[in-house]
Amino acid sequence: MASLTTTLPFFTTTTRTLLSHHLRHHHRRFLYSTISAAKTTTPATTNIIDVLQTRGLIESITNPNLRTDPTRLRVYCGFDPTAESLHLGNLIGIIVLSWFHRCGHTPVALIGGATGRVGDPSGKSSERPELDDSTLQNNIAGITKILDRIGKGNFVILNNYDWWKEVKFLEFLKNVGRYARVGVMMSKESVKKRLDSDTGMSFTEFSYQLLQGYDFVHLYRNEGVRVQIGGSDQWGNITAGTDLIRRILGVDEGVYGVTFPLLLKSDGTKFGKSEDGAVWLSSKLLSPYKFYQYFFSVPDGDVIRFMKMLTFLDLEEIDEIERRMKGGEGYVPNFAQRRLAEEMTRFVHGEEGLGEAVKATEALRPGAETKLDWETIEGIAKDVPSCCFSYDRVLNVSIVDLSVMSGLLESKAAVKRLVKQGGVYLNNSRVDSDAKMIEADDIVDGKVMLLSAGKKNKMVVRVS
Repeated sequence: MASLTTTLPFFTTTTRTLLSHHLRHHHRRFLYSTISAAKTTTPATTNIIDVLQTRGLIESITNPNLRTDPTRLRVYCGFDPTAESLHLGNLIGIIVLSWFHRCGHTPVALIGGATGRVGDPSGKSSERPELDDSTLQNNIAGITKILDRIGKGNFVILNNYDWWKEVKFLEFLKNVGRYARVGVMMSKESVKKRLDSDTGMSFTEFSYQLLQGYDFVHLYRNEGVRVQIGGSDQWGNITAGTDLIRRILGVDEGVYGVTFPLLLKSDGTKFGKSEDGAVWLSSKLLSPYKFYQYFFSVPDGDVIRFMKMLTFLDLEEIDEIERRMKGGEGYVPNFAQRRLAEEMTRFVHGEEGLGEAVKATEALRPGAETKLDWETIEGIAKDVPSCCFSYDRVLNVSIVDLSVMSGLLESKAAVKRLVKQGGVYLNNSRVDSDAKMIEADDIVDGKVMLLSAGKKNKMVVRVS
């Protein structure tokens, strides 16, 4: 039996002692009254639920009283460290936390250093691969950096491993597991889908909702957090938390869960995947230029809705942009997309990242008058195909041969045809003749060239 008390990789001794004491019935009401007395009674500046509702950022609320709760709230959103960067799917959580801050509340970003070792089954058709400690620590460091940067220091950032690392299995079953109803856990949508699948569900994954649920208990008791937010697929995990707070602490009122809708395109497909995979929030994995381009390419049918959900622009300004789009009155094509791309890039990568993205976008536009330099071309090299040739190999070679050698186009006939149509560019200058030969001045700073076939098909040619 002693082996059953080995620790989950997760409570400090003090936390365990406090938990067992607070589970006693005569301490529950004392605990609740103490927390209630500690709450700030300063009213919030703006009704956060009204704000989120008008911007399409509310899916469900566990308790309608949140709409009229007058106090300043502490609210949290969890981020499991499954990769070294957060991605576009995580961004709505960050945006909602930011709206809470703008409305006078305190946002808490919780990194799942413990729950990330288990893996959330929500929305997954199979169990997540296990991550080793080194990878987890690297992921936690990367996500912490992103949350601090985008949150501009306004987020309280916590790691649930800090209270889970000393928890023993028998203790967990006694102090938390006894309050969980298996029937309720089985009824969660994330569980039912997996149980009906060929792969089924492991006990480890099944227990995830209890781990996340207890996070809410801990944060309520120790940090005064009364609201948990998450995507619509997190409803089961969030209600597991509110239920545990009610059962363990005897608290029925003043605790809330809020879900926001998943980010979908108008055709019902998920928004947040590019041809190359996830749209990362780290510039190391996706450059500000590529991030900017992703939002610049949003279809007209989605751009206004995304501006409301993802930016902090006034709704009056967004309505005016929509009016001009529909009426054509003084509207410049792609203006809405450009504004969306600018706001999103500024929010995620700051003014410097936006400046880098705008400079690259303008400079790399075929026919642009901006003079290209080596740094600008290298800045997008990881986002477009590239190749490398020796200096002697490219000098005095025809544009037709270079386009085929580099892989820009498949055949000489295709190059010649596109040249006649005015669609081939060398360093953003249109190539007027298929007899064009590469000269020394065409090699930017003696290091690189940019070939373009149309507006989007580009090739960086490095010269060594």
